[in-house]
Amino acid sequence: MDKTQNAPAKEKFKTMIGGQALIEGIMMRGPEKDAIVIRSSKGLQTEVHPRKINNPKSLKNWPFIRGIFNFFDSQLVGIKALMRSADLAPEEMQEEPSKLDLWLEKALGSETFQKVIVGIAMVMGVGLSVCLFFLLPMVISGFMDGVIQNTLLLNLVEGVIRMVIFLAYMILISRMKEMKRVFAYHGAEHKTIRCYEAKLPLTVENVRAQTRLHPRCGTSFLLVVMVISILVFSIASSALLALIPSLAAIRGSGLYRVTMILFKLLLLPLVVGITYEINRWAGRHDNWFTRIITAPGMWMQHFTTNEPDDSMIEVGIAAVTAVLPEKEGSDLW
Repeated sequence: MDKTQNAPAKEKFKTMIGGQALIEGIMMRGPEKDAIVIRSSKGLQTEVHPRKINNPKSLKNWPFIRGIFNFFDSQLVGIKALMRSADLAPEEMQEEPSKLDLWLEKALGSETFQKVIVGIAMVMGVGLSVCLFFLLPMVISGFMDGVIQNTLLLNLVEGVIRMVIFLAYMILISRMKEMKRVFAYHGAEHKTIRCYEAKLPLTVENVRAQTRLHPRCGTSFLLVVMVISILVFSIASSALLALIPSLAAIRGSGLYRVTMILFKLLLLPLVVGITYEINRWAGRHDNWFTRIITAPGMWMQHFTTNEPDDSMIEVGIAAVTAVLPEKEGSDLW
């Protein structure tokens, strides 16, 4: 393991700038702009777009609610950036559109076709995550409700199953040849932000020396979601059984399992909202407690990031530079 991974650069401040690895590139989001930088056959291609700033009094900025809006907004922007990177990537990495794609684009028009594809991709992406990391563990643990009567213990077992599935998934995709380069760009994104937060000049040499692990990564967010879900599901399930005694009487039945699964799925937006506030608070503080909270996510990043080469670091530098705010300090987390 690289020694620099054990000695992160000292943060001088915490920035809200963050991003996502793409196909041969990186997407960065700043306080005012979003940028996509792709290394194509023509060299570095950069696209910058202004961000839509919400009214401070808007519902979208309310605590516990803002996390839900931010989650879906980041998913939407991420999918659009990923699709755009596929268009800008080197020709040898691009796939020829199918006859169905060409027919739909002709029938719907290019702009409408893109919106439909983004919508389908977002529904499939979120749906797959919910099914794999929440619905499947619920179904598996549901068959134990006749044996495990303690609600907290049952939800703890469900949480452990969820963690095992998530870990196995991350390890498996990290071994895929196609994902190794994407995860290397992920590492370049983290290293560049680390260098920027250390207030060092954004050079390849300075960025290369940084750790590829970052406490405010989306991987950490997902892990905290899973931990918070155990607590929320346990409290809410106990409250539901207390309010509806007839439900407790049919414990172990198929109807009981379906009811509890649907109930927990309805609680997912609340879990996301709570997790966002925890991560937001932890991201603004640096103490023993926040280091404990972020430690599992930092460890998981050993699977979701790889060491980038210099060409990838150049992409990271270009992406961060493109979204730097005009007023210094306006990007504070």
